Amino acid sequence: MLLRQGTVAKRQMEMELVMLSKRNQRVDWEPFLAGMTLENPTMEYTAKSSIFAQGEPADSVFYLRRGEVKLGVTSEQGREAIVALVGDGEFFGEGCLAGQALRIATATAMIDCTVVRIEKPLMVRMLHEHHGASELFVRRLLGRNLQYEADLVAQLFNSSEKRLARILLQLAHFGKESRAETIVLPISQESLAQMLGLTESQVADFMNKFKELGFIDYSDGGELTVRNGLLSMILHD
Repeated sequence: MLLRQGTVAKRQMEMELVMLSKRNQRVDWEPFLAGMTLENPTMEYTAKSSIFAQGEPADSVFYLRRGEVKLGVTSEQGREAIVALVGDGEFFGEGCLAGQALRIATATAMIDCTVVRIEKPLMVRMLHEHHGASELFVRRLLGRNLQYEADLVAQLFNSSEKRLARILLQLAHFGKESRAETIVLPISQESLAQMLGLTESQVADFMNKFKELGFIDYSDGGELTVRNGLLSMILHD
């Protein structure tokens, strides 16, 4: 039974990495946004600024024109966890379109961000009137749902080491033509620990191992380079 579960997890991971490569082909939303009458076309957020907070009214959708945003949740006991990272060219806060009354997560700028805030009625009208935009939007949401499904499979069946390798490959946008990608985000070991449900010391141990194996490297400025050899860590039985 355990062997079968491991095989399922491995196949799921292989399929996900292929899909990740396809998802890196970004959709140009600017023509659709240009046709919308927005009261506040763009908003600027500095690193560590809150864009919206858990428990606030969910009355709008956000489009990240530039930057990186993390979505985190806090339990009643005060425990924090990062549930998703959003890159430029992506929407977030779309739960309001499905009847979500309150935000279930907090959105925080990881670096300086340019964000477009779209009121729910305007977003609904745009999706209703522009079938091309609606199709692309639904396709992206389905891709994100598949990502969450893969996250759950990884959480259930993969080791902590493999889950960390997987996160690093995603942050490095695995699937592009180049064989090594540099992560310029200020992603700390604390943040990685929150994403994986590990301690910082566990993350540090795994990162040191990856570096010794030549899968990752750090520059003098602290930038992290991820090499595609890290993929072997995920696919190895």
